[in-house]
Amino acid sequence: MVGMSRFLPLALLLAAGCGSESGPARPVIAVIPKGTTHVFWKSVHAGALKAGQELEVEIVWKGPLKEDDREDQIKVVENFANQRVGGIVLAPLDDAALVGPVEDAVRAKIPVVIIDSDLKSDRHVSFVATDNEKGGRLAGEEMSRLLGGKGKVVLLRYQEGSASTMNREKGFLEAIAKHPGIEVVSKDQYAGATTASAIAASENLLQRFKAPDGLSVHGIFCPNESSAAGMLTVLQSAGVAGKVTFIGFDSSVQLLKALRDRQMHATVVQDPITMGYLGVRSMVRHLRGEAVERRIDTGATLVTPGNLDEPRIRDLVDPDAFRKWLKE
Repeated sequence: MVGMSRFLPLALLLAAGCGSESGPARPVIAVIPKGTTHVFWKSVHAGALKAGQELEVEIVWKGPLKEDDREDQIKVVENFANQRVGGIVLAPLDDAALVGPVEDAVRAKIPVVIIDSDLKSDRHVSFVATDNEKGGRLAGEEMSRLLGGKGKVVLLRYQEGSASTMNREKGFLEAIAKHPGIEVVSKDQYAGATTASAIAASENLLQRFKAPDGLSVHGIFCPNESSAAGMLTVLQSAGVAGKVTFIGFDSSVQLLKALRDRQMHATVVQDPITMGYLGVRSMVRHLRGEAVERRIDTGATLVTPGNLDEPRIRDLVDPDAFRKWLKE
């Protein structure tokens, strides 16, 4: 049985709109994303709420607005630990900076499940995420296939310290390295945490590869939604979208339209609703004394213009899938 020290006080639950006067407070699980604006995180939130409803636990969702605010995320973790929540499900912004706050929470007997992006610690209950290296390899293999094993390629990285995207970048480069006819001409530039910063980074990067007929590079890979959206915007503005092989990671209305219009050649998608769901389910199983797997892979799928309308793909990329649970 979960001790009452792992419940929020009833008054605090009521203030947050949780619990009821007619019965005891339910266990409270805090779910902390990297950010709160991208469609990906809204989908994770939806999965967490779905699990909360099915498993009869309260879900409290809070995270930094932007995906580069490490200090804010650290404060959120610390605040939930001080509130004595039943458990924390965390997508760490930085694989090193969040180690201390997580281990402090665990020492205070508040268990932690890590989702999406790994942490340089072994104190958490489970790691629930996409196999990001595999996802990066899928992108690299598709890039190599589309280029026929030759050409010049650009990698626009996301940001330092983000384990999930670093692993995607690693997998992509490993797959490309198997094809000596492909040269990676840039792999040291970072998009930053927002679409706006990605647009600025993409403009600066592509300035180096301008050619009379468009660009002197043949392929571009971006490892997350915001970096891909920023790059797509710049390619469209320059009138070269669709003329260079472009592969991204994650999906959004903008990216799916680009796939359908063949301005984008592929994107690797995750299953964020399942990630949020399994993150919470793993925590609840742990609190109930059940065995939990140390690593749970939520899958990665290559989406192309050719398979975009297949039922299994539509289920993964439906832009409105999260709205039912978030009541938007």
